[in-house]
Amino acid sequence: MTPTLKTKYKDAVAPKLMETQGYSSKMQVPALKKIVLNLCVSLNYDRDTLTNLADDLGKITGQKAVITKAKKSVSNFKLREGVPIGARVTLRGNRMYEFMDRLVNVTLPRIRDFRGIPANSFDGSGNYSMGLQEQTVFPEIDPDKVKHTHGMDITFVTSATEDSEAKELLSLMGMPFKTGNE
Repeated sequence: MTPTLKTKYKDAVAPKLMETQGYSSKMQVPALKKIVLNLCVSLNYDRDTLTNLADDLGKITGQKAVITKAKKSVSNFKLREGVPIGARVTLRGNRMYEFMDRLVNVTLPRIRDFRGIPANSFDGSGNYSMGLQEQTVFPEIDPDKVKHTHGMDITFVTSATEDSEAKELLSLMGMPFKTGNE
């Protein structure tokens, strides 16, 4: 079964982008390549907490999270090489579209006093990053079973070459960006 957002991209978003940006080929139209979810914990967390957070990340995305380890030792932070410090999930294909659909239509409206996501978090080459303060805004997570609330970073990687193209792509796909006067 094809995700709703993927169908929307093919039927409405891509033709609209071809029209507004003046692309001559369908291959020039920017598309969403992948979505990366990342969380990092401080060193005073134990392994069970990190495992629970990785399990929560897996419930949110429908894909098992990879535990990331420190690449270098940093004595000022009392960090040793190889110590688990975070978790990461990379979504592509249908899971990516399904996750974005749930994020835009279910999760973001559940945030208290939500007025849109900042429009200035593009990296200069067409990728957008945003952060969430806690994992309990996702409906897949039972707030009663969460021992530690923790935030996460979400990065939308697009094939756009400019930030304006990526912003138009994401806004046509439903991302609720803040307007200029807020």
